[in-house]
Amino acid sequence: MSVIALVSGKSSGVTCSALALTLSSPKPSLLVEADPAGGTIRTGYLSGEGSAAVGLHRLAAADRQGTLAREFSQHFVSLDRDHTGQRLLLPGLTDPTQAPSLSRTWGQISRLLSVMDQTGYDVLIDAGRIVTESETRLSTSRYPTALLHRADAVLVVARTTQASIAAAAPAIRVLREELANHGTGADALGLLLIEEGTFTSSQVQQYLQTPVVGMLAWDPDSADVLTHGAYKRMPRKLTSSARTAHGTINELVTKRRVQLHPVGVTTVAGRAS
Repeated sequence: MSVIALVSGKSSGVTCSALALTLSSPKPSLLVEADPAGGTIRTGYLSGEGSAAVGLHRLAAADRQGTLAREFSQHFVSLDRDHTGQRLLLPGLTDPTQAPSLSRTWGQISRLLSVMDQTGYDVLIDAGRIVTESETRLSTSRYPTALLHRADAVLVVARTTQASIAAAAPAIRVLREELANHGTGADALGLLLIEEGTFTSSQVQQYLQTPVVGMLAWDPDSADVLTHGAYKRMPRKLTSSARTAHGTINELVTKRRVQLHPVGVTTVAGRAS
């Protein structure tokens, strides 16, 4: 399976994109709402269902107490209406001021997510807007940088508009440096484009010098459902494009795993297929 992190240089639909990919996945999936600005899915898409007693904001305390590994899965909630456990969510922070408390816990969470990956789940990480500490480094105290370091792919979400493409450029520069020096390699970096504007994927790819790995339809009706509530019927336009994006994203992951671990990944890829 795969571990995919979604990020942005500026607000551009990362949460909706991550949620669309999770709900459209043909495989069991876990969405980690790791945006340090706070989570919105529980109060939005899930319409306030569930208890604030579970979620990412509780994991720092569990880590300090040495119970993180045992408690980790107890903080998942179902995204499925039938609660089958095929689509799971690790809800995000309830307050942005909680983010620094997780600075020492992200590495442990990353290792636990690798276990989820090995047990057959696609893991999608909503890391929101990047937070930097210099022109070439992501923050390790205010951002889940450790999750990006171990991800199979880090996708910058951008709309095909001039403003969004311009905002993505500095984020890509930092991420390329970060992944080359501290992650699994700069080739983990890609673009997930939302087709809102007039620029083509080839134009964006050429301008940002970064491969386009997936395309999502511009679908305000679906975005409204993903943002405000699960009990409306979501149009198929976005989900259809998300399923297609899954295919191209997983092709990238499989190719990178074979290159990085030519012996061990053959088994993983074979199981996934």
